[in-house]
Amino acid sequence: MSPAAALPVVGVPRETKPGEHRVALTPDGVAELVAHGVEVVVERDAGADSAITDVEYRAAGAEIADSAAEVWSRAAMVIKVKEPQPEEFEHLRPGLVLFTYLHLAAYPQVAEVLRDRHVVGVAYETVQAADGSLPLLAPMSEVAGRMATQVGAHFLQRAEGGRGVLLGGVPGVRPARVVVLGAGNVGWNSAWIAQGMEAEVLLLDRNIDRLRFVDQIHQGRIVTLASNRGAVARAVADADLVIGAVLVPAGRAPIVVTEEMVRTMRPGAVLVDVAVDQGGCIETTHETSHDDPVYERHGVIHYAVGNMPAAVPFTSTYALTNATLPHAVTLATRGVAGAAAADSMLRSGVNTAGGGIVHPTVAAALGVEVVDLAAALPA
Repeated sequence: MSPAAALPVVGVPRETKPGEHRVALTPDGVAELVAHGVEVVVERDAGADSAITDVEYRAAGAEIADSAAEVWSRAAMVIKVKEPQPEEFEHLRPGLVLFTYLHLAAYPQVAEVLRDRHVVGVAYETVQAADGSLPLLAPMSEVAGRMATQVGAHFLQRAEGGRGVLLGGVPGVRPARVVVLGAGNVGWNSAWIAQGMEAEVLLLDRNIDRLRFVDQIHQGRIVTLASNRGAVARAVADADLVIGAVLVPAGRAPIVVTEEMVRTMRPGAVLVDVAVDQGGCIETTHETSHDDPVYERHGVIHYAVGNMPAAVPFTSTYALTNATLPHAVTLATRGVAGAAAADSMLRSGVNTAGGGIVHPTVAAALGVEVVDLAAALPA
């Protein structure tokens, strides 16, 4: 079916990425799509890890499929949480619309497969409002940011390989120093939770207006610093916990913490690279999983799980659907071409179509020529 046509069937498969426990749609989301005349097919037990039963999905109007293959083959649009995994590539076909987190700059193999299979890929993380905000990335950024501080506090414990530092300290003993790189949704939430746990918090960003906003909200309880190489190097060297929260919308994260900076850190300090699903902003990080989340390098504990919110799937699933559902309804009822023509936010979400990369920033990150969206999605 042409992506310009209405999409009668939406499929929701069970996630296959290691450690991924979220599901892309709640029963309320199913009911909303069904009310708009869309048929919804959900893979059996897709919501089990998010405490959502097949009975609830059926009550909302979904049909339960016995296999992922059935979901993918019947659906004109598939809604997921994470980018398709290698075992899912066989299900991708020309004209299929895939609505999910893609992060193609960090996963060029996925981009290549989507191009080769002529899949229309609409990425949550590049749906962008006129003010530059990323409304479908925001809820998971909030979850990941708040989790980053919790995770860091856990791995600072000596039994986990850390320095043995209590984040908030106790009277007479200095608290942990937490350095957060980036004052966007991830960074602000990380700093907020760390400050609430009574740590000493430094938040760095190049955007002085953003730092001014944080300072006004937290009234000096979070120390804000203009980010540059020297400031980052000094902050990292004295940190117990460093949280990397740098974002380049649709692009690959820049390296902010070099390997040489990591070498200057105290043994048992902890790095949490939340930007790892965009390639990472710390030179020594590589993506890990919930089953094996950390490794040590230069005496420093590295945590770099690419799907952090999956650890709290109940919270994350409902937060994600709250944000994505209106756009899913628009895509399902109007088709991608119609939705893109009517909604600039959704237009910015389209990453692949017609066998090419149609998002300029994604194309630049992948080193390929951008394809005109209008040509790739004929009316």
